[in-house]
Amino acid sequence: MSGSGAHSAAPVTHRQVWALAGPIVLANVSVPLLGAVDTAVVGHLGEVHYIGAVAIGAMLFNFIYHLFNCLRMGTTGPTAQARGAGDAAEVRMMLGRALLLAAAAGGVMVMLQGPILALAFALIDASDRVEQLAREYFLIRVWALPAVLCTYAIIGWLYGLRNVRTPLVIQLFTNGVNIVLDVIFVFGLGLGVAGAALASVIAEYAGLALGVYQVRRTLSDLPAGRPGAVLLDAARLRRMVAINGDIVLRTLCVVSVFAIFMAKSAELGDLPLAANQVLHLFLMFTSFGLDGFAHAAETLLGEAVGRRDAPGFLQGRRVVLLWGGIVGAGNVVVYLLFGPAMVALITSIPEVREAAVGMLGWPALIPLVSVWAYLYDGIYLAATRTRIMRNTVIVAFAAYLVVTYAAMPLAGNAGLWAAVTAFLAVRGLLLHLYLPRVVRSIAADPA
Repeated sequence: MSGSGAHSAAPVTHRQVWALAGPIVLANVSVPLLGAVDTAVVGHLGEVHYIGAVAIGAMLFNFIYHLFNCLRMGTTGPTAQARGAGDAAEVRMMLGRALLLAAAAGGVMVMLQGPILALAFALIDASDRVEQLAREYFLIRVWALPAVLCTYAIIGWLYGLRNVRTPLVIQLFTNGVNIVLDVIFVFGLGLGVAGAALASVIAEYAGLALGVYQVRRTLSDLPAGRPGAVLLDAARLRRMVAINGDIVLRTLCVVSVFAIFMAKSAELGDLPLAANQVLHLFLMFTSFGLDGFAHAAETLLGEAVGRRDAPGFLQGRRVVLLWGGIVGAGNVVVYLLFGPAMVALITSIPEVREAAVGMLGWPALIPLVSVWAYLYDGIYLAATRTRIMRNTVIVAFAAYLVVTYAAMPLAGNAGLWAAVTAFLAVRGLLLHLYLPRVVRSIAADPA
């Protein structure tokens, strides 16, 4: 990368998409393993309330992690745009700004752990035993938040540089440490739910240490770029805060969908809660897998935006949607064929297995609906048109609430799954309808 001048325009190819999406898919599919491994480990302790406790605890962390995933999502697109424009100095500054926001957000969340728990259990009607264990899990794992958020910033920055292999190594390393420590702490030392939480904390800080080491190596190979670049540039900070603010509001709606889903599951009883926690892992694997193509779109299409190349942006969008659709259909086939076996791997409790397999059709078919919402998220993030993302997801969230409160009294657990499906369908449709407006604006104003 030179200090000035943009990269020459080149069409996005199928090989480029897979070169980026392949490692990102592997890395992203590994993300829910932190919660999945905890669920699987305690799922073999023989009591339903252990799974329920991790379901509630993992839901709280998924809520927080997704909410602050803006630190990844809001970093990749602007970094790719700076790379596309040939501005190496701004690429460096993006990392510094993202880490500052991540450290501050992580510290605040640790300090607010008491109010967060109080609010959570004011909204969630779980049994006394599940609530007790979930509190224990949360109060230990909350100390991993600063490490998690800083790692998000690092991964987003690396994605913006087309470096997808390093994040894969970081996330696989983190999950490997977590798996080993889960087995040692839960089965070896008999620490139960507390052991699962402690394993996650240690694993996240180990992953951050590896990420910092890899960032130092990347910076040493990156040109200094133009002189005068400022880390605390007021205009660029305002833009970054505005982008992240839109993403936070957008993500608040997304995570609220699944928080309400788990809270309503708890109202149905410990068994439906446990079954839905098991099936929710299918949605997690689907979303993180499809998000791999969304991340590839952020990088490749973000560079096109940095060059003000609207035709290149459109051409790249077609390639990403094609392959994302194919992979989404593949997920459906895998879940329909192997779903019961996957449920059996997660839990050995017969009644939970039976309840989960009975509802398996919903998470098995949802990839056909969700693929468009996930991929268009990446396309809009590449263009940093986050306001449209925010507004469309608010409308989809309203549709979700209507279906939830209308269908749950009539259909019970099936009503909850129908509401999730409606939310994803509305998101994808609205983002598709707004895209022509975004494309027309790229050549004139890439920001």
